[in-house]
Amino acid sequence: MTTLPLSLTIATDMAGSLFIIVFSFLSLRYAWLLTRKQPENFLWGFLFYFCLTLASFAISRAIGHLLKHVLLFSGNQEVWRILSPLSGGVNTLLMISLAAVTIYYHKGIEGYQAINKKAKSLKTAYDQLGVAARQLQEMNLHLEEKVTERTLELSASEKKFRNLFNNSKDMVYFSDSTNHLLTMNGAGFVMLGYPVQGARPLNIVDIFRNEEELIRYHETLMAQGFVEDMEMEFARADGSGIHVLLSATAVYDEKGQFNGCEGIAKDLTRIMTMMEQLAASEKMASIGQMAAGVAHEINTPLGVILGYAQLMMDDFAPESEPGQNLAIIERQTKACRKIVADLLKFSRQSESAREDVSVNEILLDVIAVTQHSLNMDHIVVHQELTDDLPTIVGDTERLRQVFVNLVNNAHHAMEKQGAGDLTMGSSYDAVGHEVVVTVRDTGHGIPEKIRAKIFDPFFTTKSVGKGTGLGLSVSYGIIQDHGGKIDVESPVVDRQSGEKKQGTAFYVQTS
Repeated sequence: MTTLPLSLTIATDMAGSLFIIVFSFLSLRYAWLLTRKQPENFLWGFLFYFCLTLASFAISRAIGHLLKHVLLFSGNQEVWRILSPLSGGVNTLLMISLAAVTIYYHKGIEGYQAINKKAKSLKTAYDQLGVAARQLQEMNLHLEEKVTERTLELSASEKKFRNLFNNSKDMVYFSDSTNHLLTMNGAGFVMLGYPVQGARPLNIVDIFRNEEELIRYHETLMAQGFVEDMEMEFARADGSGIHVLLSATAVYDEKGQFNGCEGIAKDLTRIMTMMEQLAASEKMASIGQMAAGVAHEINTPLGVILGYAQLMMDDFAPESEPGQNLAIIERQTKACRKIVADLLKFSRQSESAREDVSVNEILLDVIAVTQHSLNMDHIVVHQELTDDLPTIVGDTERLRQVFVNLVNNAHHAMEKQGAGDLTMGSSYDAVGHEVVVTVRDTGHGIPEKIRAKIFDPFFTTKSVGKGTGLGLSVSYGIIQDHGGKIDVESPVVDRQSGEKKQGTAFYVQTS
């Protein structure tokens, strides 16, 4: 039987023991370097402890093997018999430790994965928080700019609204749920005749003149939420009424409860006046055509009556009863012919001579003719004539007749007072390119209820025998024939203070 030499086995065992020590310590060193580089890495920590246990086991095993061979070769087998169990026990403990470290690795990996997952979640949250922080920082950096920009936009918007509110020529108001006016623009106060400063608190109930219209306004507003183009009459501070076109919208709070309204009212007084004047103009045109026909029909028989009366007067003495009767017939026939002549003038059937005329010269002539009779009743004439007025194209005699009629009417309005002031003025309207003549008195004025009738033919407030009611009608026709218009104002509004004064003013506009 061939056997291997024992020395070779011993040498191999001793070399293997040394190599295992060297390799285990190299692994331990490498693991230690990894843990130094990444201390938070769980895997490198486990590898370090594993290599440390392995190195301990390698040292214990190598020392045991080397000690065994040394004792056996030196003849101390008894000593090795005693130490052998101790060496095996140490090796066994170290193997158990190595196994324990290996088993711990699986649990550690699970914990590491859970911790790593949580760490990743925290990192994601941290990254998101970082993004949010950067956005917040950016917002903080530009917040002042954005606030300034938004403030400028709001300021511009508020300025536009304020300009619209203040500069509107219509009444703009805001009211609360109890109909009290919270805010109203200046045009509204002027329209209603209240002072802008120091005005008492107003309620919508105060400015509606008719209760039926107020009820209709409320019912429509509550039912529809708005009122559109509703014609009604407002009451002014002085008790007079004005026609308006009202539009309003209800305002509700976040709970849907009625919180008030906002509205706009347009003054229709001027439009109503123009419509009345248009209707009067159409009516007067119809009356003028009728008057022209009647005047032509009456003029012929009147001429015959006058002619025969004058012939018969030659046959009787003026002092005799027939002579006096014929004189009365002649006088009354002439009066009738004058009325017919006025009718023809009113109907524009008479001839008119047109030339360049100076309005101031006509007014001075009228003042010279009428001033004496005005002074007899203590009426003072004031002249407010503008120099360098342009001339107009017209009929001097017919225009003179217009101003004489206006002066006579002013005289009649003031004669019962025993005193008064008559102002005759002229000015030039550069916008309309018109010459404006003003005849203003301080008489009793014209009541509102008859103001629209004063230009009607045969309408007069004078007693019987003192007027035919054709003066203003004829004047109206003459001015219309000249392409102008006549406006009347009573009471008179002071152009500077806005104060209303007793009296009447006629404004004649010609071009």
